[in-house]
Amino acid sequence: RLLDALRAAFDAATRDDSARRALVERLSASLDRPRTVESAGAAGAVTPTRLPACRHLERAVANAEASGGAPTSAALARALADLAPALRWYRRVGSEAHGAAFRDGHANAFLVGPGGLEDRSGATVGLSLMAPNLRYPDHRHPPEEFYLVLSPGRWRRGPSDWFEPGVGGLVHNPPDVVHAMRADAEPLLAIWCLLE
Repeated sequence: RLLDALRAAFDAATRDDSARRALVERLSASLDRPRTVESAGAAGAVTPTRLPACRHLERAVANAEASGGAPTSAALARALADLAPALRWYRRVGSEAHGAAFRDGHANAFLVGPGGLEDRSGATVGLSLMAPNLRYPDHRHPPEEFYLVLSPGRWRRGPSDWFEPGVGGLVHNPPDVVHAMRADAEPLLAIWCLLE
């Protein structure tokens, strides 16, 4: 149900954007590959954990459902909320260096990929949740990445100013570009995908 909702939300977000549609098609191709015996067995190996930031999930999901944005985003947020108790939430490595508010105010989880509920090659799909009034630090990584935004929030890429893609919007980060995100008065919720 989650992957079906994810595909529907991506389809809605890329309907009029052929360049971003190509990214989504790459992700879909990865998700369509059969799982290996090893990865199929690994799905049950995730031990669920919860972090302090998870207390903001219900509010973030409610905001997604009430946003008036794409109905596909609301359905995706609801599917995520239903799966949340099965997820292994984790903090960004080195989060302690950014203070207690950041350490306890953000949580990430793998949905598809190593450490996720399902392991497939070619793509990793995860979830980020941040408390209100929190900024995720500048970072970069070699894989190409795109986010499907499920809540109010602001994003920055390279030397650009902060921008708000809106609920149901996409944010694309080319390989190795410096990027960041921040929550304003409401918690930030987004799905991210890394493409190999």
